[in-house]
Amino acid sequence: MDATTKQQELPLSGHLVMDEDTLRAVFADCADIVFHSFETASSTSALCVYCVGLCDTERLERQVLTPLQEVGIEAAQVPMASVKTVETPSQAVQAILEGEALLLLEGSTVGVTYPLYKAANRSTEEPLAESAVRGARDGFTESLPTNLSLLRKRIKTPALKLLTRTVGERSNTSITLAYMEGIIDPKLVEEVQKRLDKLRVRDILESQYIEEDIVDQRLSPFPQMIATERPDVVASNLLEGRFAILVDGTPFTLIAPVTLFSMLQSPEDYYQYVFMSVFLRWLRYLFYALSMLLPSAYVAITTYHQEMIPTVLLLSIAKAREEIPFPALVEAFIMEIAFEALREAGVRLPKQVGSAVSIVGALIIGQAATTAGIVSAPMIIIVAITGIASFMIPRYAASIATRLLRFPIMILAGTLGLTGVMLGIILVVIHLSSLRSFGTPYLSPLAPTIANEVKDVWWRPSPWNKPR
Repeated sequence: MDATTKQQELPLSGHLVMDEDTLRAVFADCADIVFHSFETASSTSALCVYCVGLCDTERLERQVLTPLQEVGIEAAQVPMASVKTVETPSQAVQAILEGEALLLLEGSTVGVTYPLYKAANRSTEEPLAESAVRGARDGFTESLPTNLSLLRKRIKTPALKLLTRTVGERSNTSITLAYMEGIIDPKLVEEVQKRLDKLRVRDILESQYIEEDIVDQRLSPFPQMIATERPDVVASNLLEGRFAILVDGTPFTLIAPVTLFSMLQSPEDYYQYVFMSVFLRWLRYLFYALSMLLPSAYVAITTYHQEMIPTVLLLSIAKAREEIPFPALVEAFIMEIAFEALREAGVRLPKQVGSAVSIVGALIIGQAATTAGIVSAPMIIIVAITGIASFMIPRYAASIATRLLRFPIMILAGTLGLTGVMLGIILVVIHLSSLRSFGTPYLSPLAPTIANEVKDVWWRPSPWNKPR
């Protein structure tokens, strides 16, 4: 610990010049930190320190500085309930960096902070990545207080506990652990608090920084926490006994523990009629499997098991492939990599041209590749169906796992046929069986079987009969 850091931990001296020198040393070369010296109406020397971009200077002038200079300290027009005191330079520094205005008076060993925040926040608009036909239209923002209010608006009970702490050695990011007392397992709350206490990340700029450091298995391609921008999703999960971690500076809230089946469920499942919800849920399960296995099955069957294909269809595939110079495995790799590149390009390009470039690029590349005899038309159909299947997965992080595993399973299919595909499935199932999300088995409630929760996997239960 250097001399400057030690000095920050000492109490304020009460000598305005000394305290100002200490703060100026900390904020050296910080052009956005303003030191304003003045005298109050009672001729007491005073110092106001604030950050230009975070503090509302108009309110500061109107509600604090002018009354102090004309009447006295009792005239500050800020509600006393929101005013806080600081006793050390380190507390003062933290308050200033959070957007509060610090007031120091000659002879006082206690500083006063006024919460005059002026942070640029966007409106609570509907999340683009989690749109729904029916349901709430508001979404989390980058402001933690705003996000907490959206959550509290939905769960109006003191059983909703919100524990806020500061993490990150340099970023000093505020995070909040939310859970429902009486519903969640107290041991789960203790476990997540222990993991948060042991965070090794020095700077927290997004919730992903925390997710990577507290999950059970960091190297697994399958997400072990849900990241969502929807307050209704967080509220429903809290009421089911899970916890949520809200991070200041990002709209993405983390939810755990989760299972594979919760990753494939959409909030809209509970906003529609039962039969439609069940149909869409089963369709989602089917296409989730297709997004991982369809190219591999095509490669295996066309390479090693042609006898499984009906004669007419086999002749059609053979005719389409007669001028293709590559085996089916290489052909599949070419198209899958091209599709992934187009998908990534569509995301990175400006929104106005991103979708147009990805669609036009797919059409042009597919048509040109078929005309040039590089890939066959059936392979383009297979890749297109696989891409559509991956888009049906409600959670973007869950689709990443299928996109990554698709390639090694294709290699197994190209070398061992359907035996390789089955080997890949077995390895994936073994991994999923060993995976845990904060102690909860990833394949729960099927493996191990939990009788009162299995219904929510195959069938959407009524709201009054949901498992908890």
